Amino acid sequence: MSVHYYTASSLDGFIATPEHDLDWLLSKDVDQDGPMAFPGFIERIGAAVMGANTYAWVCEHQPGEPPAPVPTFVATHRSFPDPVGEVSFVAGEIADLHDRLVEAAAGGDIWVVGGGELAGGFADAGLLDEVWIQYAPVTLGAGAPVLPRRLDLSLIEVARNRDFACARYAVGASTR
Repeated sequence: MSVHYYTASSLDGFIATPEHDLDWLLSKDVDQDGPMAFPGFIERIGAAVMGANTYAWVCEHQPGEPPAPVPTFVATHRSFPDPVGEVSFVAGEIADLHDRLVEAAAGGDIWVVGGGELAGGFADAGLLDEVWIQYAPVTLGAGAPVLPRRLDLSLIEVARNRDFACARYAVGASTR
């Protein structure tokens, strides 16, 4: 079982605009069967966790659909309407949340959807194994950073998927 932060980023390191918008990402071309694409990634995932801003964006832009095709936990202190799909709202320590995610994943891996602060919290707790970033050919100038802290990473894999430069890193490991 591994914990993966799988996300997209602008070239200047942001996962969302200052208004928490992701529309910039959806205009770029990606091969869903290509290298490091989401359908191949999600096959290994048993549970997901996301922050409140990510969850709010998904609810607004994909109404009536679950936020992820697996049991999903939303780390938040905010109130939301009744969710669609298997969604749990949680608050508290990352280590406690991790235990619940492992149980829900039932042997599958865990996907930290975003945002960057949540992924950073997993890294701070020593519970983040990999970072997958699909770099889009756009700059935003400001917004939510992909990871708002320092992490030492080692490149595992790199590929091009149409408009995206894709990279997968191990957290805190060295492949030298």
